[in-house]
Amino acid sequence: MQMSSANQRTSTGIMSRGLMKLKAMPKALKEKVINTYRTTKEIGQDDPRRVIHALKVGITLTLVSLFYYYQPLYDSFGLSAMWAVMTVVVVFEYSVGATLGKGLNRGLATLLAGALGVGTHYLADLSGQTIEPILLSFFVFLQAAIATFMRFFPEIKARYDYGLLIFILTFSLISVSGFREDEIIEMAHRRLFTIFIGGSACVMISIFVCPVWAGEELHSLISLNLESLANFLQAFEEEYFRTSKEGDCKDDKTALLEGYKNVLNSKSTEESLANFARWEPGHGRFQFRHPWDKYLEVGTLTRQCAYRMEALNAQLNSNLQASPEIKSIIQEACSAMSLESAKALKELGVALSTMKKPCFADTHISNSKSAAKSLNSLLKSSLWKETDLLSVLPAATVASLLSDIVACTEEIAEAVNELPSLMEFETVETAKPPNRTQSTPHGDNNPHVVILVEDSTPANSPESKSASDQHNTNRV
Repeated sequence: MQMSSANQRTSTGIMSRGLMKLKAMPKALKEKVINTYRTTKEIGQDDPRRVIHALKVGITLTLVSLFYYYQPLYDSFGLSAMWAVMTVVVVFEYSVGATLGKGLNRGLATLLAGALGVGTHYLADLSGQTIEPILLSFFVFLQAAIATFMRFFPEIKARYDYGLLIFILTFSLISVSGFREDEIIEMAHRRLFTIFIGGSACVMISIFVCPVWAGEELHSLISLNLESLANFLQAFEEEYFRTSKEGDCKDDKTALLEGYKNVLNSKSTEESLANFARWEPGHGRFQFRHPWDKYLEVGTLTRQCAYRMEALNAQLNSNLQASPEIKSIIQEACSAMSLESAKALKELGVALSTMKKPCFADTHISNSKSAAKSLNSLLKSSLWKETDLLSVLPAATVASLLSDIVACTEEIAEAVNELPSLMEFETVETAKPPNRTQSTPHGDNNPHVVILVEDSTPANSPESKSASDQHNTNRV
């Protein structure tokens, strides 16, 4: 009796849970539909070109499908027309460079593998029926092994990996099918022609219908990364020294402080875009053989700078914080380093985006280096002898990281300044930049701390002269 009652309760519980899940299914299905709609809407609004790309692929597939739907075309090509459809599916990519690179890889690999496959077939056919399958198997093994090993070479893998894959596939198909097919030349001709038609349709529609150029994408990405670094430095200065106004939006500031993370994760995207951009013809402001390698060099330097910013951002949430008194001592020099570097990075980003020579980036970098020297002299002074080391360490860490960022900014400027001679940037006359004391966007409520290092060091020492010169320069 006890066993039967227990089984009855178990079956009743299972049925009740099943009924509850069944009742909840319409609500869960409705939530999934709503979430899918929201995701689709966000993807489309984030970049409307994605919707256009989807329509372009649909149009291209419809056009090449006419080889099957239109009887005269089908009579000419037969089942080989399927290769045109397959080519569109695997070749059509988002950007022009990616589509053109895949199309050329597929076309050239098919042509070369087809020619070698036909030659191998006739060479094996001359050896007799007994030796023919052995020779064909040997040639298939040889080309597959060599082509597969070549795919491990970094330079070949970056640009011709897809072509080698198609070469292996085409050679194997022609060699194997040629053993049973008498009209091998006609078969290879049909496949090559339909692949050429499919690839040409992809390239033409990709170029002439709302094109997305990989070169422009890389150009914009590098300039946006520079701007993200500049925004971080400005937001960090406000957050660390608490100079922002109370009405500032915390969400906006958080977004600015985390913008450097996009730079850290951009390496693979930059390399892919640069690889695709090399396939593209001259377009707009970007001529053939544009120096895309320089963009990768700038991207590498921006990531090195972003790693420093990641360590700098960690200081905002660290449990070990400098006291307000110590922060007030280093505030002027650190603020100048941060803000001047931010202005330099922002101007470099704008100059790269507009393809115009940066006019005042060197001035901002010079100001930041002067502030770094002043801070270095301050840290070497005897002002810290009676100060607890643990209370000074967080401030010294921030100062050291900002000094590294100043050096990284200078390297980025040198790399960007090499582009005008290679790309023929324009030179634009702009207004004179404001003085460093006028560039701080804090208003009159932010006190300027003046540090007299010469009182604590000998009058003839180099540290005393450097601090005195900086004091005279920065006095308001």
